[in-house]
Amino acid sequence: MNGIWTMAGVTFKEAARRRILWTALIAGVLLLAIFAVALRLQVLEFESRAMSPFVRYQVESGMLMVGLYTCDLLAVVMTILTSIDTLAGEISSGTIQAIATKPVARWQIFAGKFLGFTGMVTAYVILTFSGTVAVAYWVTGVVPEHPVRGVALIVFECLLALSVTFLLGTRFGTLTNGVLALGLQGVAFMGGWLEQVSGFSQSAHIVTLGIVSSLIMPTESLWRRAAYEMQTPLAGSLSFSPFANVSIPSAPALAYAGVFLVIVLSVGTWQFNRRDL
Repeated sequence: MNGIWTMAGVTFKEAARRRILWTALIAGVLLLAIFAVALRLQVLEFESRAMSPFVRYQVESGMLMVGLYTCDLLAVVMTILTSIDTLAGEISSGTIQAIATKPVARWQIFAGKFLGFTGMVTAYVILTFSGTVAVAYWVTGVVPEHPVRGVALIVFECLLALSVTFLLGTRFGTLTNGVLALGLQGVAFMGGWLEQVSGFSQSAHIVTLGIVSSLIMPTESLWRRAAYEMQTPLAGSLSFSPFANVSIPSAPALAYAGVFLVIVLSVGTWQFNRRDL
């Protein structure tokens, strides 16, 4: 186990030195600044005209969900972009041999690197999520319904994306890894919105297509569950809302995501063990 923790620490430090991580942090700060300005302008607009406090609260809650959705997208993209070169790049350049020749099992290298990125991703999600919620509370006094459940599901979503980049990194180069990982995330994104669109079209075929997409890559379904947990019941009941409770991922869907994560990591470890370095 010492080998795993050593690799996790080294991986975390290496990731912290990469410019893309600091760029992601700057993007997060920029997101919070724009979000704060948008909320403040909306508050000023409300104050300039008479509006029911109830309606105002629902609108502000909707704006908070938009901010959290942007935070979620940024976290997933950051997870993919910062991790695609970890195994793929080191294998292609041969630098992985300097680690593989040490008395550390290959599965420990794989697990340690994944654990290091897990710590980084979790910290990033908590920072951006907490910042978004704090800004919303400071400007409007609005908070999400179940923030702990929401942030946990977003972290889970990022770990799924991370596991996919690690698996692909044992087989493909950095560029191919990035294209495939982002492509799969695109499939998940489209599947999630197809299920939302079904609330307007009432088409069973669109729902089925969305479910199949979620089975291929279940990341977006975790966000939709997070949105369901965090938004107000009224906002979720409105079918025209982009976060409407049209198709709520169930407990079996969450369990499938957990099994998906375990299988991807297991296959990735097996592939890394047999890969010619």
